Amino acid sequence: MASKTRSCRTLETQLRRTCTGTRSAQHRCFSVLNRPVPSYEGHVPLNRIERGALALGSAFGSLLNPRRGDLIASLGEVTATPYFIYRLRDAMLRDPTGRRILRDRPRITSQTMSLEYLRTLRDNSVGRAYAAWLDREGVTPDTRDSVRYIDDEECAYVMQRYRESHDFFHALTGLPVMVEGEVALKAFEFANTVLPMTGLSMAAVLRLKKAERGRFFATYLPWALSNGLKSKEVINVYWEEQLERPAEELRAELGIEQPPDLRETRRLLRDQRRAEKAAREAKDRLGSVTRD
Repeated sequence: MASKTRSCRTLETQLRRTCTGTRSAQHRCFSVLNRPVPSYEGHVPLNRIERGALALGSAFGSLLNPRRGDLIASLGEVTATPYFIYRLRDAMLRDPTGRRILRDRPRITSQTMSLEYLRTLRDNSVGRAYAAWLDREGVTPDTRDSVRYIDDEECAYVMQRYRESHDFFHALTGLPVMVEGEVALKAFEFANTVLPMTGLSMAAVLRLKKAERGRFFATYLPWALSNGLKSKEVINVYWEEQLERPAEELRAELGIEQPPDLRETRRLLRDQRRAEKAAREAKDRLGSVTRD
């Protein structure tokens, strides 16, 4: 009996060493020419060196050109692991609606979201606001890239869901897609989701003009941090079930205050500058006539 027990322990030890050696060999053999099997369609496994290089390249490229959505998407994926995307997934698992979203796996695309129907909803509804925002900004639900660089399949869906919900965040807050509006929304998302990419994207504030930077730090950054921290986790909103609901009611439930209308603010400032310029030109003409 004792001999049989020792034999079992010896076999168990050998198996453990074999499995450990196999995992180590697989880790050592991970290379461009020898990658693990993808976890889902479109998945591209990366080693640490590749992940770091992609993060640096994407960060630098997106800073030079904030409109490169593909670079921003790549930056978001490679910086979300190993901790942050799991934290967001766990936030969904703690919430009843978040768990339903993870179970149902809904997608927000032009095939699943009928813009023709949304345009027929009441003016103050979530769906109508979403459709009106898409029409005004000239974008569609299909402009979001598919997730490729997150290894865990469930976490990849969480990132995809966040990405496809981004335009609903725009519609709910009223912030436009111009750089100033995107930076303000990214600040809100950073406070709410803690995804590193959203924080890193705020570096685009350096590209703003002096007046725009002043407006961001004085108005939109305080709004973003305050509302992002105090509001519920927006990743847990089942947008498909909220389309006919009044947008103001949903904002109140989430604890989100709408910021000042950025487009209207910029328009008023342009009108003011034109009026001041016209007044100066009129004054100069009057002075010229008087001298003559």
